Amino acid sequence: MLCAISGEVPEVPVVSKKTGTVYEKRLIEKYIEEHGTEPGTETELDVEDLLPLKAGRTVRPRPPTLTSIPALLATFQNEWDALALETYTLQEQLSQTRTELATALYQHDAAIRVIARLTKERDDARDSLSRVTVAAASATDGDDDSMAVDNEELPEVLAAAVDETHKTLSKSRKKRGIPADWASNEDIAAFAPIASEDLPVVRATALTIEATDSEYAAIAGLEGSVGIFAVVSQKLERMIEVGEPLTTALWTGSTRIVLGTAKGAIKIYEAGSEKASVKAHAGAVTGLAVHPSGRILASVGVDKTISLYDLDTATRVSRAHSTASLTACAFQPDGHLLAAGTSTTGEVQVYMTKTGELATSFVLGAPVQALAFSENGYWIAATAKGQTTVTIFDLRKEGDAVTAKVLDIGSPVAALAWDYSGQFLATAGPAGLTVQHYAKGSKKWSQTLSSATPSVAVQWGAHAKQLLSVNADGVVSVVGKKE
Repeated sequence: MLCAISGEVPEVPVVSKKTGTVYEKRLIEKYIEEHGTEPGTETELDVEDLLPLKAGRTVRPRPPTLTSIPALLATFQNEWDALALETYTLQEQLSQTRTELATALYQHDAAIRVIARLTKERDDARDSLSRVTVAAASATDGDDDSMAVDNEELPEVLAAAVDETHKTLSKSRKKRGIPADWASNEDIAAFAPIASEDLPVVRATALTIEATDSEYAAIAGLEGSVGIFAVVSQKLERMIEVGEPLTTALWTGSTRIVLGTAKGAIKIYEAGSEKASVKAHAGAVTGLAVHPSGRILASVGVDKTISLYDLDTATRVSRAHSTASLTACAFQPDGHLLAAGTSTTGEVQVYMTKTGELATSFVLGAPVQALAFSENGYWIAATAKGQTTVTIFDLRKEGDAVTAKVLDIGSPVAALAWDYSGQFLATAGPAGLTVQHYAKGSKKWSQTLSSATPSVAVQWGAHAKQLLSVNADGVVSVVGKKE
């Protein structure tokens, strides 16, 4: 009898109850301890399943030696059999591994297809979310559990332009003083109405002044017409018919006017002719702003999105998403920040221009009506719908200190405009115009001007020596110092 494991004559032979195989006791016990099965099978085997074998008391025969050809052949046969069994086992394991690998590859391919489908569904959902109807947007303004949508960063070329503009303007601002020919506090205190022109612009909503030398102003209305007003001659220059209700307007450069419509489109006019039209928002466009570099346009709308455009190509290049409908926007004078006012949450949200990330926010407490950055780079003036106060927020501060000043105008405020020197803040409303003055020396505020000129929008003229405003009936008023 030979041990099925060692192939030697066992010193303490035992036999399996289940298969009748003979083993050396110490070897089979170690095998059972490690594997719990019988060698060569998947049958469970315990020590109790082993029966000791007892042979007659005879002298143990000498083991065969390898001194003869038959003994060598027997040994070689045993080795060959063991090698054949091992090869068979390895082939079985290889086949099983190949099957498992094929299954894993099929599962991986299926997972890739599922991921691709889910990615497409996600992108479709984002696109649908950005194009919800105005009614849907209004109904979900207060829903804090709305789907989060990733922001889109600016392309590298425009991002570099933002960095370069910020670097250049932030340095020059610190050295810049008040221009010698700028209007003084005494000059503005002497302002009075000097001209008034009734333009054929019905239900006026916006006033923008030509940025180069302030010689022309554009007035837009809900009936879809734009009046070009010559500031020097104080007459209507020409009319532009757009054909869509206009909610906001912005003059960029010397001849280019950007218009936002109630249908969510942005139209760009050059020298009186339409050059481009972009479907920007699902619902009304509520605010426009141009970057200090002159290359980037920003728009906000009731669909809770902030979109940035390359003005050279008239294409959208970036988009950020707010948690509420937006009412107004303005670039920080250095261009690296963009502020937007919300309706339902009553916040002034400040975003990074390059990435669209929310940098900070200020609570106004009611729907934001208008906001404007001071040329000092760190003050934001904001007013809420129907309120009679203007709040000045300081970007450098935190906590309660962010509110630098609350100005009580005494009547509802509809529009705001800082002058280039950062000293004067003009307000417009149904009761008229005011100018608030900040004295840097004493760090005190005072009201310099109050004019009973009802207005829905206001802009500063050249060198802050005039104020231009328009009321809802399309009447343009020029307020300045009489000669």
